[in-house]
Amino acid sequence: MAERNRRTVRDLRRGNRARVLQRLYFDGPLSRQELGPVTGLSSGSISNVVAELSAEGLLEEAGVVDSDGGRPRTLLRVAPDGGLLVGIDIGETRVRVELFDLSLTELARTERLLAQHGYDVERIVAHVRTGVADVLRNAGADPRRLLGIGIGVPGIIERDGPEGPDGTRGAVVHGQTIGWRAVPFEQLLREAVDVPPEVPLFIDNGARTLGQAEMWFGGGRGAGAAAIALIGSGVGACVDHGDILDEDRMSLALEWGHTTVQLRGRRCRCGSIGCLEAYAGAEALRERWREAGGPLPEDADDETALAALLAAAFPARRGATPDPVALSLLDETAECLGAALADLINLFLPERILIGGWAGLLLGPRLLPEIRRYANEYALSHAAARTTIEMGRLGPDAVTVGAATLPLADFLTRGGSRPGPGGSGTPPRTAVEAVRERHRTAMS
Repeated sequence: MAERNRRTVRDLRRGNRARVLQRLYFDGPLSRQELGPVTGLSSGSISNVVAELSAEGLLEEAGVVDSDGGRPRTLLRVAPDGGLLVGIDIGETRVRVELFDLSLTELARTERLLAQHGYDVERIVAHVRTGVADVLRNAGADPRRLLGIGIGVPGIIERDGPEGPDGTRGAVVHGQTIGWRAVPFEQLLREAVDVPPEVPLFIDNGARTLGQAEMWFGGGRGAGAAAIALIGSGVGACVDHGDILDEDRMSLALEWGHTTVQLRGRRCRCGSIGCLEAYAGAEALRERWREAGGPLPEDADDETALAALLAAAFPARRGATPDPVALSLLDETAECLGAALADLINLFLPERILIGGWAGLLLGPRLLPEIRRYANEYALSHAAARTTIEMGRLGPDAVTVGAATLPLADFLTRGGSRPGPGGSGTPPRTAVEAVRERHRTAMS
């Protein structure tokens, strides 16, 4: 019984710390007096928690504000130098590694370009290893200050893969479109990346990390439900339900790019036919533009090809004639995207849809009006009337920032406690995992 009481007190203390840290992180700076109502904690509890977190270097003063008839109130915020985070975007054209402080201010970055179809697992692991070493060295950062490393990857993530040599289980990646079949990615990274063993790794789908970044800091902030589309060489999406501070918030990665938009359509790189990705992904657009006679060098990569396609359809030179084939191809792309977004609208009833990813950021400014028009044509009218379709606001670094939020979310949930030995990261729950956890709790 004594052990249970000690465990309960410890959990209560951690929960109080988490409430204060989370409120200050997302809504700060705040005074001690303001923290009481928003956290539900007593003034005594607030004082104790603030004193603890300040002594640990996690909180700092952020100025003072006048009080009505009383003494000025000191504002508090989460200290940016309270820890370090690494975010990694394993995209289909490059591996981007960035080092951040707790405010997600970038301290250093590096990129490794990938050759076309160069998705060799060993090469990717080597890029991550050297990239992490480079950003730490370039920033003069101590690896022992790392709170975790977040990685966004294409594909389906299996959280508890087969047991490794050290007896632990790690994330396994099933990336059918890139030739990854049950890759024990977390184990490979743990063996390769030179950081202290207690530093946790968090691996998640890249669309989901993009979505978390937009929900926390971008166009999804304040939405009760949002869908975020990632359009790059491939296509993915995630759906978020709930406020960022809601314990029951759910985030679900979707293989949206492999929903069918054309019966007996083009062959997708996943092996199926008629997938959205076979029409709207940058790799597919490159091939379609080449098939249509577009003037492309044989070795043109996806980014070069998409830029050429847009330049042909929307020439910058005044008086130049748009290429009708390029315009027709892009209109078909807008219709496919609009129809696929209509599926998201009908299935999930989001308040907002955001379009991101490097190719989405290039296509969106030109195609957004047509995408909206087609989405309205294909979706149920009541559902479509409740949904806005906008561009993501965080730019090409959104996946990397979102990857860094994975260890940050864990750090905030743990009330600022440092990772212990073992270093196995547990990303925020998916919708399915949340339901399973509630079921296990009810049955126990």
